[in-house]
Amino acid sequence: MNRTYDINEWLPTSRKEMEKRGWDSADVILFSGDAYVDHPSFGMAVIGRLLEAEGLRVAIVPQPNWQDDLRDFKKLGRPNLFFAITGGNMDSMVNHYTAGRRRRSDDAYTPGGKAGARPDYATIVYSQIIKKLYPDMPLVIGGIEASLRRVTHYDYWSDKLMPSILVDSGADLLFYGMAEKSLGEFVKLIQRGVQVNKLTNLPQTAFLTDKGAPFATQKKWDVLELASHEDCLADKKTYSRNFMHIEEESNKMEAKMLVQHIGDRQVVINPPWPPLSEKEVDRVYDLPYTRLPHPRYNGKGAIPAYDMIRHSINIHRGCFGGCTFCTISAHQGKFISSRSEESVMKEVEKVTQMPDYKGYISDLGGPSANMYKMKGIHEEICKKCKRPSCIFPTICKNLDTNHQPMMDLYKKVRSHPNVKKAFVGSGIRYDMILEKTGREETDKANRQYLREVIKHHVSGRLKVAPEHTSDEVLKFMRKPPFSLFEELNKEFAKINNEEHLNQQLIPYFISSHPGSKSEDMADLAIKTKQMNFRLEQVQDFTPTPMTLATEIYYSGYHPYTMEKVYTARNPVEKQSQRQFFFWYKREFRRSILNELKSIGRNDLVNKLFDFTSQKEVPDKRNASSNKK
Repeated sequence: MNRTYDINEWLPTSRKEMEKRGWDSADVILFSGDAYVDHPSFGMAVIGRLLEAEGLRVAIVPQPNWQDDLRDFKKLGRPNLFFAITGGNMDSMVNHYTAGRRRRSDDAYTPGGKAGARPDYATIVYSQIIKKLYPDMPLVIGGIEASLRRVTHYDYWSDKLMPSILVDSGADLLFYGMAEKSLGEFVKLIQRGVQVNKLTNLPQTAFLTDKGAPFATQKKWDVLELASHEDCLADKKTYSRNFMHIEEESNKMEAKMLVQHIGDRQVVINPPWPPLSEKEVDRVYDLPYTRLPHPRYNGKGAIPAYDMIRHSINIHRGCFGGCTFCTISAHQGKFISSRSEESVMKEVEKVTQMPDYKGYISDLGGPSANMYKMKGIHEEICKKCKRPSCIFPTICKNLDTNHQPMMDLYKKVRSHPNVKKAFVGSGIRYDMILEKTGREETDKANRQYLREVIKHHVSGRLKVAPEHTSDEVLKFMRKPPFSLFEELNKEFAKINNEEHLNQQLIPYFISSHPGSKSEDMADLAIKTKQMNFRLEQVQDFTPTPMTLATEIYYSGYHPYTMEKVYTARNPVEKQSQRQFFFWYKREFRRSILNELKSIGRNDLVNKLFDFTSQKEVPDKRNASSNKK
């Protein structure tokens, strides 16, 4: 980092940095599995800055060594109020392992991309160490690893059901989702001297208590008792049905308190807060981030995850897509919290002042790029709704999908004198653009949005995620029919031609998703071949905690219908599906032929391979690349 800096611009990470601020102790000590990057895309930085805004002295210990004499856990001493732990921006097991359970050789959240800077199940390992060293100090956990493991869940890497992470971690309180509001309330109460085991009525938190023991709660909360951990272990159908209740309550505006027994104890999960208001979400992004990695990493190599987002701007939170393989709605929720234009433009100004800024904003988006300012037309209807997706199987008539507010924001950003181009790098939900709402003004704006994005905000490649070509598989995914992607492909080509542009449409696809069979993958290969797509880098389905697809993978049953669902589980089945992505490579042709013949689908062989032509295996250099 080639600039003069003041170390006090970052939260302290060492005793020496604390002393430079005149601190003899910290109020809160935060441990994280990620390197410390003071940027609003990194959860550790957000929590640290929020606590600082509450008037607390906050210190951070990034990627502590858990294998030596534990000096990293001792070096800052005891906090005045509490310890806090997050595994990082990713679940540590997703961070460490591929879909084939092979150990990754890199870590995008570590300087130099080096692997091995955090343990497997990082939140549990860090928590157990803290509890052993400081048994009487309050300990809270949060972040995506804790959030998505808050109830009994299937862990793909150990191939077993695990209890709530509260059981193995020993933490006193779990903050799930984007829990800034809960954390603020927690801080006020603990500063008043309220004991952590008495803080049982905070929304968006979970805790462990003895079965039958009384605890404070909010009278307005209804209670839903889930199947116990033991019942889930004993019967896969029970576990599968259990998830339906968990997902429904995670996606309700007025949810119930969930209780799950485990042995002689019980996990209690309090309902979430309503979605953050514009003012509340602005406050989070307007905090004084440096937007830079801590200077302790100077000379240690770039942090890949930071390089990807250093000049990006997040304009909203949440996603109402409800895709069955995605964890966003379980963590951020399905209701959208959007920033004001003023807040976004303030961040644009900050980005343009960064020393390495060259005039390009890499992404102006969110979990899904085009959900900014979208919400229910009548909130009363939303309050009664428990649909996990607002756009599947059809777009809800009560959902305002007007893209005009996004176009207005995009125009302001690209009009900034120091912005040459602002790209939309997040995936776009094209179903909300192409499906007609019956509201003339909205339909017109949505079509115009597609043209605006292609004309002004594509860096040569527009990313979208059809995920599959089989409508049956797409139903399992809660994705729109493939015909909509075919329509998008035509519109994309038409607009490019009219605007005299030469850009690529980059579709993402998944193999081995529940419901997908070999003939479905052959169909995918045939249809993408007919559309002249050549897929190089694609994704094999990875079961991650708290997704519908994962529950189907483990149990074999669909939680909502209890129908049996085929899923490719062993490496041979998974590779058999994956190979269809690469039908055009000579090394896969014989294996694909044998697979199709073995299932009696010679008709697909003839569609996929043209044996009368010499062009069935195109030159690799002409292949376009898809990466997810």
